[in-house]
Formats: sequence, C-alpha cells, structure tokens
Amino acid sequence: MISIKDKKRQPSVIIIGAGMTGMLMLIKLREMGVRDVTVLEKKASVGGTWRENTYPGVACDIPAHMYTYSFEPNPEWSHRFARGDEIQDYFERVAHKYGLYSAIRFNAQVTGSYYDASTCRWKVSTADGESLEADFLISATGILHHPALPDIKGRETFQGASFHTAEWDHSVELKGKRIGVIGTGSTACQAIPELVKLGAKVSVFQRTPQWIVNVPDRDYTEQHKDNCRRNPGLMHRLRRLYTMSVEQIFSKAVTGHKLQHAFVSLMCKLNLWRSVKDPELRAKLTPDYKVGCKRLIANGTFYPAIQQANAELVTEGIQQIEEAGVRTGDGRLHELDVLVFSTGFHPFNFMRPMAMQGKNGADINDVWADKVQAYRSLFIPDFPNFFLMLGPNTPIGNFSVIAMSEVQCHYVLQCIAKWCDQDFDEIDAKPDALQAFNAYLKQGMSKTVWVGGCNSWYLDKDGDPAMWPYTWKQWVKEMSEPQWADFHLSRKHDNQVGKAA
Repeated sequence: MISIKDKKRQPSVIIIGAGMTGMLMLIKLREMGVRDVTVLEKKASVGGTWRENTYPGVACDIPAHMYTYSFEPNPEWSHRFARGDEIQDYFERVAHKYGLYSAIRFNAQVTGSYYDASTCRWKVSTADGESLEADFLISATGILHHPALPDIKGRETFQGASFHTAEWDHSVELKGKRIGVIGTGSTACQAIPELVKLGAKVSVFQRTPQWIVNVPDRDYTEQHKDNCRRNPGLMHRLRRLYTMSVEQIFSKAVTGHKLQHAFVSLMCKLNLWRSVKDPELRAKLTPDYKVGCKRLIANGTFYPAIQQANAELVTEGIQQIEEAGVRTGDGRLHELDVLVFSTGFHPFNFMRPMAMQGKNGADINDVWADKVQAYRSLFIPDFPNFFLMLGPNTPIGNFSVIAMSEVQCHYVLQCIAKWCDQDFDEIDAKPDALQAFNAYLKQGMSKTVWVGGCNSWYLDKDGDPAMWPYTWKQWVKEMSEPQWADFHLSRKHDNQVGKAA
C-alpha cells in the first residue's frame, strides 16, 4: 500500500464526481494518508451512471462478481448480471461503510477550473458561486453521462411524452400505450423486452443492427449468497474466473486475436440463427460489419421480445418526427403515445462543458478542438497536477470499468506520493510523450476490429478509435508505474506549497 505517513508534505485534492471512480479515489487517498480531500458532486447522491439510469430492465452486462471494487466484494447479488438498483445500493453501502459522505459536497456542479501557475494550485468554481483550491484536481466524471439526442427534423414537435433512456420519466404511464424506441444498442436491448411485457405496441426504429451474444443469466439463490457470506474466497474465485473469461475471450476478440474473434463471431451468428426463425426478420437483424466493431451486446431477451406480436422492427430510415409520431422514408406515419430515445451519449465530453484552463492560457476546448487525447489516458499537456480518470484510450470495451479505475488509481497515487516527497511541484506530461503514445496506439489499432468498417461511439470525428488496442494484461503492466522521463517535473516553490499541517 502506498503511504504518505512519513512524507514531507500533505496535498489537498479536489475530485469531480461521486460515482464509482470518484468514490474509489476518495477511499484510496484516505488509505494513503491524504487528509484534505473534497469531492464535488453535481447531483444529490452518489452512484453516477447507476443513479442516472433507471430505465426498465437496466442491468450491467459485466458479471456482478467482477463488477465490484476488488477490496469490497458483494455476497448479496441476486443475479449473475446485476440489476441497476442493486448496483446503486452497493455503491451507497460502500459510501456509508467507508464514511465518504463527510467529504462529498452534493448539488455542487463544477462550472470552471483554473490552474494558477504562481501557486501551482487549481482553483475550482461551482454553480452556486463557491470557490475552492487544491494542489491536485481529479476528474472522475465518467464517460457516458451527457445524453445525446438525435438530430431528426421535427423532434420538438411530438405531442406525446418523450425522453432519453438516461432521463427516464417514471410518471408516464406505459401500459397499453403505443411506444416508439429509437435505437437498438445495449440500453435499448434491455428496455425493449420490458416494454413489450407491458402489452404495449412497441415500434423499434433500428438505425443499425447489432451483434448480440447470449451469455446466460442466472438467479443467485439464498444458499449461494450464504455461501458467499461465509466464504469470501468463493467471491474472489468467481471474480477471477469471470475476469479471465472476459479478458481471454471477449477483450482479445477485438484486439487482433483471430481465434478469439472467430469464436465470438460464431457465438453471435449462432445466437441470431437459433433465436430468430423468420428469415426476413433475421436478415433485418443481421449487421454488415465485423463482430466487435461496435460494442458487443450481451443480452438474452431482445431477440425473443422483438418477435412478439406487439413488437415491430422498423428498418426504414426516419424521415421526420411529427406531432402524432414518427414518419419513415416509405411515407408511413407510425402513430405513437410515447417516444423513447435510446441514442447514446456524447462520449468525448468527459468533464466538459465545465470551463477549464491550464497553464500558459491553455483552454481545454482549444486543446481538444481537433482531437481528444491524453497521455496514458490520464494527462493532458499544459494541465499540470490534473488527472483525467477513464480518459481517451482507456480499454473500455467489454470489460469492467471498475477494474480500469483501480489500475489508474494506483498510477495516480504514485504521482501524488512523489509530490509529497517534494520531488516536484508540477507534474505535466511532455508533448512529445503524448505524440509517442499516440503513435504507439495507432500502430496497434491496425490489428483491431475497430478500424475500417463501421460507425461506432468508439470512434472520434476523424474515425480514430479512442480505445486501447492491446491486451488487458499489457495495459495493466504498462500502467504499473509512471515513466518519469515522460513528464516535466518542475520545482517552483520549495517548501512553500502544500506543507504538512
């Protein structure tokens, strides 16, 4: 464990966001011995994406025993793939157990941050007018938290209820209603079966078919839970088993390993063939791109649901949205009472739209105007003492985001510990280190499934994947410790900043 107990000075840290990553950073900073940590959370509770997403059927597509903090296993999961409310309960329990609430300021949306080079400190402002300062600033805002609405003519004219899946309106009665769903990604594949169960007429407007793998869910019995409670080693074994399976099969399938890709492709194609008997419908549901090019969907309920009598798959393009419903390119008006947008997020916003200014007048919107990039996914040149958790080229894919954050957390703590030794006042990635890192990424991308073939939220506006093109083990190895030669480590104010209390 990294400790600053005997270090020369104590840092102050501001964390933006009290979701999974922000909570992790707070726990580990405290364990390290950092006393001055403030978490600024824009909403009224912890949980991040699991607080925000409450749509019917919401669940994690990573096995539950893999989707926990490594130091805090959970014996209470009721399913192999945990439901959203259970995950939110888990994070709330963790927050109580570790006493995190005392450090979190809720309803404190960050509007701006400014790096003061004269003091080597970050100045942060919130929507309610509060100003704070700290030696380090950590963005833990997550990736998928800015809902994206489609640019469809007439979207604002619809007279029924309409909302994004991440902003589900539970006051709207759905039973027996005519419901339209735009999109067939992971979220839609979870929500649509629940809507079909209500007996409603569900029209699914498919923009692009998806590859779906059916990894069977299972209920965890009380006996299983009791076994986990009495034998924590069982949960650790399950975690290792699921992690190894995801790493060796699904992660390698998208990063250039032909055998794994062939196996996963076969799984997806057999699932479609066995699940959908009508050849015409099957053809509409068959993608024309490689398996894994878009995020692979783990789901066992969508195919049965779309074949129900009260469900319709609409593949004609949407011409416009009207007061009464959606009109498709064939001239047909699909009359609707409710319209649901399952159209994803803005994945390259990260901590924006907050204003952010680094040293030498660097503005984040200017720096990222042409390309969103960061050295080791964490560092942006000219933004010293700032860490971007889960930044671009973090190996998101079909893997546990919690595991990714834990790896990055250990890296960040090493940087802060070095500051505590007074080895530097500023840590700033060198521009040439970023260029070398990007060249390394580009070299690996040529072997992955993400290049040359499909549109995906993985891709930026230039068509470059913001993903990690190598194996999970390689990423963990490379992130085990910082390469100090890749940084400007500046000493400006010896013994004047961040002194121990």
